[in-house]
Amino acid sequence: MGLARNMLIAASQSRWLREHAMRWRFVRHASRRFMPGERQEDALAAARELATLGIGSTLSRLGENVTEAAEAEAVADHYINVLAAMQAAGLAGSLSVKPTQLGLDLDANLCERNLERILVASEKVASEKSAGDKRGMILIDMESSAYVDRTLELFRRARARHSHVGVCLQSYLRRTPADLDSLLPLGAAIRLVKGAYHEPASIAYPAKRDVDEAYFALARKLLSAESLAAGARAGIGTHDPKLIARIIELINSQGVAKSRIEFQMLYGIRRDLQRKLAADGWPVSVLISYGTYWFPWYMRRLAERPANVWFVLKNMFG
Repeated sequence: MGLARNMLIAASQSRWLREHAMRWRFVRHASRRFMPGERQEDALAAARELATLGIGSTLSRLGENVTEAAEAEAVADHYINVLAAMQAAGLAGSLSVKPTQLGLDLDANLCERNLERILVASEKVASEKSAGDKRGMILIDMESSAYVDRTLELFRRARARHSHVGVCLQSYLRRTPADLDSLLPLGAAIRLVKGAYHEPASIAYPAKRDVDEAYFALARKLLSAESLAAGARAGIGTHDPKLIARIIELINSQGVAKSRIEFQMLYGIRRDLQRKLAADGWPVSVLISYGTYWFPWYMRRLAERPANVWFVLKNMFG
């Protein structure tokens, strides 16, 4: 599994594959397991379908590491338009954005201005809804370890002005317990994931069992009475049924209300589990990705759990 994961991550970083594999028909067909289509309209249609099952959605346009300020500003413009489209569709208006999409590689101030525009637009959309509608969350996604400090600083500055902004933390990074400790007093909304970038063992746990145990320890802290009293909101981003079962047992033993947690999964992965959790009364949200820049993202999705490759092959060849 370790070798397969490393190969998939290496593929995600290959410029040649990014430029050529996206044209291969069988690759495009296989990617449909994890994304409903490349267009915004495809993502909205998938979100409406999930809503009929009592499952929420968070939309994310694929792409990262933009190289021009105008491109970063166009990404922000796109997300502002998506918020309006979600409002028109009766959806909450939750987004997941990558800092490097908004220009973090170019200028931290540019990135912050673009994020601020999205947050303000989200608040405007929420104010135009009826009082019973829930405001969506704007989630700042986490990229590779080189971006963690800048991403957390971006989040802290945004959190000082807005309550509906969250950030993603990765359990495979050795530094994450300290990062979580620093964020919990802010009453932060945290999406906890395992992580899917290639990192050296000095920075990230190489063994799955260590990543899983780190995840559970972080979830325990995020769901502690002290964290919840501070206003922390927990997004449990995993498809691992054993880990989910452990976390549900923890929640039940501590008497935590179901409303204080949300299970967050990816479109097309463990749909059966998504539906079961929702049917059992747990808040569930699905991250729906779309756009043309999907190959690196697709490879990382496979790398998160190399067994996904076999699911894809079965879908392709029956």
